[in-house]
Amino acid sequence: MAARRVSSLLYRSFSTSSPFPFRSQGRNCYNGSRVVRRFGTSSAAEKIIRPSVQVSYTQLLIDGNFVDAASGKTFPTIDPRTGEVIADVAEGDAEDIDRAVKAARKAFDEGPWPKMTAYERSRVMLRFADLVEKHSEDLAALETWDNGKTYQQAKTAEIPMLARLFRYYAGWADKIHGLTVPADGNYHVQTLHEPIGVAGQINPRNFPLLMFAWKVGPALACGNTIVLKIAEQTPLTAFYAGKLFLVSVLNIVSGFGPTAGSTDTGKVILGLAANSSLKPVTLELGGKSPFIVFEDANINKAVELAHFALFFNQGQCCCAGSRTYVHEKVYDEFVEKAKARALKRVVGDLFKKGIEQGPQVTHSLHYECITVVDAFPSGIRVFLNVEVAYDLVKMISWILLE
Repeated sequence: MAARRVSSLLYRSFSTSSPFPFRSQGRNCYNGSRVVRRFGTSSAAEKIIRPSVQVSYTQLLIDGNFVDAASGKTFPTIDPRTGEVIADVAEGDAEDIDRAVKAARKAFDEGPWPKMTAYERSRVMLRFADLVEKHSEDLAALETWDNGKTYQQAKTAEIPMLARLFRYYAGWADKIHGLTVPADGNYHVQTLHEPIGVAGQINPRNFPLLMFAWKVGPALACGNTIVLKIAEQTPLTAFYAGKLFLVSVLNIVSGFGPTAGSTDTGKVILGLAANSSLKPVTLELGGKSPFIVFEDANINKAVELAHFALFFNQGQCCCAGSRTYVHEKVYDEFVEKAKARALKRVVGDLFKKGIEQGPQVTHSLHYECITVVDAFPSGIRVFLNVEVAYDLVKMISWILLE
């Protein structure tokens, strides 16, 4: 198939102190024909909405108790809309991980969790799912405030999915069976599934609660105990969820470390496992997923699907369709319609209805995107649509590279 490539990069908010030369300049072109920047200022005076939820849990959760880091250090977790500090969170390090591992090991060796019936474990997990639904508004508000995703997405999709996933994994608890295996001769052969022990887990920043469910749910259902290292950019909802679960088998540590989901981090973890005792490791790493548009495709539908594939969750999705390949016969039509759709994207305060996109998680992503754009050779067109959302923060809603 003769195809041309359209690559899309999602951008984040940046402050007016940004060193880059495209602060509030109105509608303009920059760097000749290579970069076209479109600025909208309709919401420049928009007032920030502060959620009413109280930030009550900022300490490490170890052995069923919220405790300070051994060093006493804390770090700020930031509102990605404004750069303002939401709360100061305990900064765990190696000593705190050791404390959490010892607590998890003791809970596994001496505690009731791995020894209780699978049905009893499932009831605990189902109770947690009920509590998630009861506290859904607080969880959604914290997830939006700390992460930068829209409140509508958090409240109507991700928090319900958190409860649903825990109910799903709870249902597996008493359905994990061994096998009786036919054998030659007078032998009895059977397999038995047992808990592994302490599961060490690293949670990413893009879907803090959904990834919490993906990691914590299966491990608990199988009778393991856990040490969960959460992303330093988005620690608040995991602590809140830990409070709702509050069984000493779940330990949660916040602090700094390699980025979860990255290939480099995966290599490090596999190397550590290989050099110790060949511990079993499961990795979920990010990628660059292709979106392919054929000659006979419904272009309007393809544009909408491609738009969603990239922009969902501010583009912070490991399986985002961030590389679009379009048949050359429909390429020009697709590009024009994709630009028009991106220009219609509604950018603004995450807590307002109808908003499609807010800032990404960290300010550093802004600089990373700039670096990528500046690295492209001359002759490549870069289209930017920018919405000035606040006095201190601007949000770039899309970049289209051709």
